[in-house]
Amino acid sequence: MNEQRSLTVSQVNNFIKDYLDNLPKLRNLYVRGELSNLKIYPGSGHIYCTLKDEESCLKAVMFGGATKLKFRLADGMRVICRGRISVFLRDGVYQLYIDSMEPDGIGSLYIAFEQLKAKLEAEGLFAPEHKKPLPKIPFRIGIITAPTGAAVRDMINVTGRRFPAAKIIIYPSLVQGAEAPAQLIKALKYMDERKLADVIIIGRGGGSIEDLWAFNNESLARAIFACETPVISAVGHEIDFTIADFVADRRAPTPSAAAEIAVPDANELKIKFENVQARLSSLLKRQIENLRRQLKLLADRPVLQNPLASFDDKRMNLARLEEKLYGVFDFPAMRKNVNDLADRLSRIENIILERASQKLKLQSEKLLSLNPLSVLERGYSAAFRLDGTVIKNASDVAAGERFDLRFRDGVVRAQTVDKFEINVNS
Repeated sequence: MNEQRSLTVSQVNNFIKDYLDNLPKLRNLYVRGELSNLKIYPGSGHIYCTLKDEESCLKAVMFGGATKLKFRLADGMRVICRGRISVFLRDGVYQLYIDSMEPDGIGSLYIAFEQLKAKLEAEGLFAPEHKKPLPKIPFRIGIITAPTGAAVRDMINVTGRRFPAAKIIIYPSLVQGAEAPAQLIKALKYMDERKLADVIIIGRGGGSIEDLWAFNNESLARAIFACETPVISAVGHEIDFTIADFVADRRAPTPSAAAEIAVPDANELKIKFENVQARLSSLLKRQIENLRRQLKLLADRPVLQNPLASFDDKRMNLARLEEKLYGVFDFPAMRKNVNDLADRLSRIENIILERASQKLKLQSEKLLSLNPLSVLERGYSAAFRLDGTVIKNASDVAAGERFDLRFRDGVVRAQTVDKFEINVNS
């Protein structure tokens, strides 16, 4: 009878598993506790741990949790886990299967962080195309951080060691608390508007999420985005992420790393410059050698060695051509014919000119004979009114009228006193 009513271990475990899986309250619950017996498998990222409080403990597992969490786990850390309760059939133990985990006491800050991150990312403040390139060799490094502490000393030491030529400009500011964002924004705008630095590092050392919260400020994020000077965000440790990290032109995991990113290594630069100098020197030497070879080739050419010999060769060629031409043409006979032709043309030209001169002389004498003033040469005179018109008849002149008498050698002004009529027929 007892054998018929007995159950196997597997049946019992399955029964309990089904029972727990179907309880609504255990399907999605939040459990607060302290981490202990923490084990993280690097290959799979699975997290195995125990949650405990002052009175009890609960086994828990989070598959692939190491790749999902943005904070570092450690034994003793208080966390809030969301998940479901179920039974692990092989061991017959119930445990919490975790879907998400966050540090205890700052859940609201994480929610605010994620909401602001999503908002600014949607606006494009994190887009790669807005990231400004860092200067390759900056000579002025602006640092905005607390004036005391390890972070500022680390940045000064690293910068001085790597690139002593760089000038460090420190703008002290609060990096923690309610008043920190306003001071950080003021410092950032002051440096950027006055172009005090080639690159600006803004950040602080590590701390809790509450300590770093000033760098999750929306106004500070927009100020970093609007800054014309390249900005490196160096907040906390490598595992810490803030909104400033996403919006800055570069994120550095630590303040020391920010200084290494900002300035080059002087020794490496020296080696690079020496290599460039060596390459340039080698290139110039090759060019000089090539030019020297070309110059030697030109200098060795016969025309430069003995220029007169080249002219002599040209003269010989010209003489040969002249001999060939004389062999084809009878130049003396051609020269005599040309001279005879020139003499004939000259005689014809003289005859034409003499005939033209005689013809011109006859025409001139004819024109002279037709000139009405030519009679003045024979002792006559001509009368003209004062307006220049000719007086042909005595009747054309009024008594007392003034007129001009033109002679061969000049003009006399006259006036009519008496008029006499001449009877040609008598």
